[in-house]
Amino acid sequence: MDRREVLIVEDEPLIAGLFADIMEEMGHHVCAVESTEAGAVAAALKWQPHLMIVDAGLARGSGIVAVQTILQADFVPHIFVSGERLAGSDLDSRAIVLQKPFRESDLAAAIDRALGGRPAPPTEDR
Repeated sequence: MDRREVLIVEDEPLIAGLFADIMEEMGHHVCAVESTEAGAVAAALKWQPHLMIVDAGLARGSGIVAVQTILQADFVPHIFVSGERLAGSDLDSRAIVLQKPFRESDLAAAIDRALGGRPAPPTEDR
């Protein structure tokens, strides 16, 4: 799997740290970890990540609304991770949904599906 810049949007610090560790172990770089809708939108605009791992329900705002706002500027592959069913939610048709609990191999498969086999863009100094 090619190295990607990953934005993590998760309001539980322990889970956010777990995602960050997993992404680093997979060879990716975590460009930012955000816990709010507004923070997620600002970080996506600033860092222009290659992939987003997003908790659908945030304590301050909505991960779904954050992604909708981000996608207005440009498409970013994304995976919603949730303990709740997201059926009926207003998700982009290209969204990948990963139900909690999951295994690391499930996350790796979700990343592959979200990226659709696209190679990583050339690395740039950020």
